[in-house]
Amino acid sequence: MFERIAQWAYRRRWQALASWVLVLIAVTAAAQVVGASYRNDFSLPGTESQQALDHLQARAPVEAGATVQVVLAAPGGVEGQRPRVEPMLAQLGTLPHVVAVRSPYQTPGSISADGTIGYATVALDAPATDVPVEDVRRIIDTAQAVAADGLQVELGGDPVRGAEESEGGAAEGIGLLAALVILVLMFGSLLAASLPIIIAVFAVGSAIGLVALASHVATVADFTTPLMILVGLGVGIDYALLVFSRFRSELVGGAERAEAVRRALDTAGRTVFFAGLTVIIALLGLVVLGLGSLQGVAVAVAATVLVTMLAALTLLPALLAIFGNRIERSVRKRAARAGREAAGRDGAGWRRWSGAVQRRPVLAAVVPVVALVALSVPLADLRLGFADSGTDPAEATSRKAYDLLSAGFGPGFNGPLVIVVDGDDRATAAGQQAVTGVPGVAAVQPAGAGTILIFPDSAPQAEETSDLVKRLRDEVLPPVAASTGATFLVGGSTAAVVDFAGAVADRLPIFVAAVVGLSALLLLVVFRSVLIPVKAALLNLLSVAAAMGVVTLIFQEGLLGEQPGPVEAYVPVMIFAIVFGLSMDYEVFLLARMHEAWQKRPDPSAAITEGLATTGRVVTAAAAIMVVVFGAFLLSPDRMLRQFGLGLATAVLLDAVVIRCLLLPAIMQMLGKYAWWLPKPLARRLPEVALEHR
Repeated sequence: MFERIAQWAYRRRWQALASWVLVLIAVTAAAQVVGASYRNDFSLPGTESQQALDHLQARAPVEAGATVQVVLAAPGGVEGQRPRVEPMLAQLGTLPHVVAVRSPYQTPGSISADGTIGYATVALDAPATDVPVEDVRRIIDTAQAVAADGLQVELGGDPVRGAEESEGGAAEGIGLLAALVILVLMFGSLLAASLPIIIAVFAVGSAIGLVALASHVATVADFTTPLMILVGLGVGIDYALLVFSRFRSELVGGAERAEAVRRALDTAGRTVFFAGLTVIIALLGLVVLGLGSLQGVAVAVAATVLVTMLAALTLLPALLAIFGNRIERSVRKRAARAGREAAGRDGAGWRRWSGAVQRRPVLAAVVPVVALVALSVPLADLRLGFADSGTDPAEATSRKAYDLLSAGFGPGFNGPLVIVVDGDDRATAAGQQAVTGVPGVAAVQPAGAGTILIFPDSAPQAEETSDLVKRLRDEVLPPVAASTGATFLVGGSTAAVVDFAGAVADRLPIFVAAVVGLSALLLLVVFRSVLIPVKAALLNLLSVAAAMGVVTLIFQEGLLGEQPGPVEAYVPVMIFAIVFGLSMDYEVFLLARMHEAWQKRPDPSAAITEGLATTGRVVTAAAAIMVVVFGAFLLSPDRMLRQFGLGLATAVLLDAVVIRCLLLPAIMQMLGKYAWWLPKPLARRLPEVALEHR
């Protein structure tokens, strides 16, 4: 199949290129005309926080919409600013999507004890994700227009945070530029170095357009596009590099250009195909979690990997046919100038490295395992949550509003708990009395029929607040429910985070088992070995754990100057799915060459050496490219993207340097010929799938 694809793409080069150009233009134009309909869906049917929200929406739909806090700070007192503030609040009430404005001068408890900080609440008619950004910005501009002469006006709430988010783009550009530099250094030719990047751009652009169109019929989160770019650029350059590197080595070996393309697709192309399948399997494993729009994100990123894989297998051969003459001259000229022996000096260096590892396999295995386990230790204290205004940049108006409200009303004011009572007024009064004075509760306030607000004395992201939610549910409210016959539901954003984190923890074992099991099964079929899939699964799990340990240290503990806070609740599962798949990429590519050598000559030590010598340079270059592409996202202002970038870059770095260069050859050496062992009854039942067919 791969040989036929190569021959078709090579012979029909212009047709293949035109097809991709038309696809890219068509889906991009359609996406521009129709637009995207991204929306977050973090609902968790059956959880207590979701039940509370459903009750609230049914009882008071207006109160279930998003709110914006207009925070006022005046050293001379908020009351003295009333002549300027009240006309502004009246103007806010006329803006689109605003259904009510509660003035601090008419709402008890809305001005701090010292009178210097107050807040107005602007109620909107829809959730934050459904309110257009331009309408939120009109609210911000209208409110801040009166800020002067001793009056500070800041705005907070989810709609404001969404309106403040930047479009990004710098991180992607920096990552591509760094990748181009590495490729030029590797190939010595700007044209050759550009081909993998062209493949990545075509694939990512097409996938983004397709997913934007699909967002009208499926739930796709608004952070999907940056993730698609992040993964698509990495694997796109990676896959194209693997195929192009094999093409280049075939040219150096003396093959004609057409034959080199055929061989590259029939060997490295097979590897790319099966490596891509492992990534897709890992991503689709997220579907078993059943976590709202996270499923849409998983499918979208999996689709990006699929399109990227197809581009590497069809567009790259066409480009090699079009530009192959210039590339071939460059490759042969360098080979002739340096000499065959010099051209293979990198292979000789990797052979020496492999020999050193194989002479002391136990030492080469134990030391890295201890280091990876040490990096994984912080993962034991991982605390999941969602970023709120407390982790926003200090210059953001949402962060300033958060800090002012904390200073004026206490840290728990920014994340109140909402108790929805399904019962009569007597039950509501009993519930309010029960929660008053509970350790961790700073204030209790009635908020309409059957609703109680609880303000914790700790910040929304603090562990103490999560503990308070559990204490209210497990200890404080059940006795009141039993005595009154009413139902008490603890909701609010903080309670929703507790439920989301609990749902992830409960379903994580099934998810990990599904991803690891399916990936191991694929390796079992491809390499016809029992021990290789087990080894791959364990090493990949170790690298993911170490990477998440680093993320926990930096983002949760505040290492290197990051604002301390919980790790985004969906980051660990997404990183696991992506990293586990990418780790399998290198596993398949490296083991394919080892298996190829083993099939020619059943000498386990020689197979290890040959596999590392022929792939070491490409794997490390591909990993370096991924590290700089992923690492560039550390420059993003978005905390979630920085966590993804750090986790993916760290995992790829550990995988390429520690796993592939040390642990894999060491363990393969210790296993010896048993690495390729397969029980005969199982061998008869497994289908024959070859990666090395020539």
